[in-house]
Amino acid sequence: MKKKAIKIVTIGGGSSYTPELMEGFIKRYEELPIQEIWLVDIEEGREKLEIVGAMAQRMWDASPYDVKVHLTLDRREALPGADFVTTQFRVGLLDARIKDERIPFSHGMLGQETNGAGGMFKALRTIPVILNIVEDMKELCPNAWLINFTNPSGMVTQAVIKYGKWKKCIGLCNVPVGALIKEPEMFGVTERDLVHQFAGLNHFHWHKVTDAQGNDLTDQIIDKMYVEDSGTPANIHDVKFLKEQVKEMQLIPCGYHRYYYMQDEMLTHGLEEFNGIGTRGEQVKVTEAELLELYKDPNLNYKPEQLTKRGGTHYSDAACECINSIYNDKRTHMVVSTENNGAITELPYDSIVEISCIITGKGAMPLTWGKFKSAERGWVQSMKAMEECVIESAVTGNYGLILQAFLLNLQVKSGACAQELLDELLVAHKKYLPQFAKKIEELEATGVASKDAVVMDLMVNGH
Repeated sequence: MKKKAIKIVTIGGGSSYTPELMEGFIKRYEELPIQEIWLVDIEEGREKLEIVGAMAQRMWDASPYDVKVHLTLDRREALPGADFVTTQFRVGLLDARIKDERIPFSHGMLGQETNGAGGMFKALRTIPVILNIVEDMKELCPNAWLINFTNPSGMVTQAVIKYGKWKKCIGLCNVPVGALIKEPEMFGVTERDLVHQFAGLNHFHWHKVTDAQGNDLTDQIIDKMYVEDSGTPANIHDVKFLKEQVKEMQLIPCGYHRYYYMQDEMLTHGLEEFNGIGTRGEQVKVTEAELLELYKDPNLNYKPEQLTKRGGTHYSDAACECINSIYNDKRTHMVVSTENNGAITELPYDSIVEISCIITGKGAMPLTWGKFKSAERGWVQSMKAMEECVIESAVTGNYGLILQAFLLNLQVKSGACAQELLDELLVAHKKYLPQFAKKIEELEATGVASKDAVVMDLMVNGH
């Protein structure tokens, strides 16, 4: 029986990652008969959308397949009848990320895209927007799947499912994909020759590995991590974990655990960049500008190698495979953010966790992990508590609750330092935080100012 042709809508379509998304769909076209692709962006992203959209169309034109790429600044024009909606947007664009980094660093605290104060503020800006998108989907494409790789992916996915009441949602991350690619190479085998099992939260998971005969390989991989390239994402400083700790866990931490296990080392490195070549966001802004110049080339009709410098490579390919597995009920093993459903016994049943799943026609079916040992249990419960406070505060504008989240987060100093940083970030991002409008007005009336002018001057004039 001939399968229904697919309509895909990508919100944040002007992203420099979009060519990887197109590449993934092109190579799967025989399984995924795409009829329409819509790339959606906002007015501030119009130029990027036009550049990336033209590049995307050239990629399809160079393929054997007749697919039209539609561009729009109105998501309601794009959404009717969509089968899959992918989200890859950044509220406030890269300038907001740079504020998330530079302002905490100016207080001697970590400034990072998805961790610490910056990660919490990215969630505060993003969650109200994704919930508005969900409301449009309920009206215009009520049967669509939402495949989210907007960061912080776990918190955004939990907001969609818990507050948006949209169960057909899966969150994705490229970090597990990196391990699934790199670790088989350590043994000269393919991914299918190993059995990986992941559990935790987005950017805070652990995993273990066996071979196809059930022999544990985790300890061998731990040893290899200290003498070989361990596949750390390009956006994370590759300081080595404390080997005795990892050996005791007998679990492989993800790259982002460095911000917690190796906090001082990561902060020192971040401050060096802050005072020198610029934060990661400032570096990415340069890389993205270079990519967009490449994308303008009318002869370029394939994903350029330079895209791997962005640090999020494999995100888009993971999205394509997730869509493929749902559409074709392929029952592929993937690591995604989805409802816990008892897979991790120490977290609530309806918590969103990042875990090994089988992706079926009905969505993600998590594989049971069981119990963590004491240290990992403590970490994951504390981090989930912080996430829950951030998500509820993003929805309600509850100032006391986001202050609670700041005090729970180990990347933020406690006491008055935490509140001072919180207040400054609220004022700095006031354009994108309408739920905190009253509190921001009070803060400005008492003389709290943002470092916008300093941040923007540094971005324009260098260091």
